[in-house]
Amino acid sequence: MIKVLYCITKKAGLTDEEFFHYWKNIHGPIGARIPGLRRLVQSHRISVPGDKHAPGVFFKPDGMAELWFDDIEALLAARQSAEWRTSTENEAKFIDHSKVAYFVSEEHVIVDDVKR
Repeated sequence: MIKVLYCITKKAGLTDEEFFHYWKNIHGPIGARIPGLRRLVQSHRISVPGDKHAPGVFFKPDGMAELWFDDIEALLAARQSAEWRTSTENEAKFIDHSKVAYFVSEEHVIVDDVKR
């Protein structure tokens, strides 16, 4: 399984509420149409009262998107699709592209006990 990860930051001028609503309810369904996509997960930033660990070093991401594909070939094919282009174009409405971290990864599960 190949996973594409994006740590993203909202555009200036958007409230958290506006950003998270748009990302989940407008952009999410657009991204969900990308061919070959096996799983799409959005992780929205939350505040933890009293947390002594500051988020981010170079920038403070507002969330993380995970796009899962069967293999590199499926990812490369998806990147050529109209759905990928539509999703990428839509990002300009709510993401600050100067504050995005991106990488492609292969998972190595250490613990898989989601019922804990």
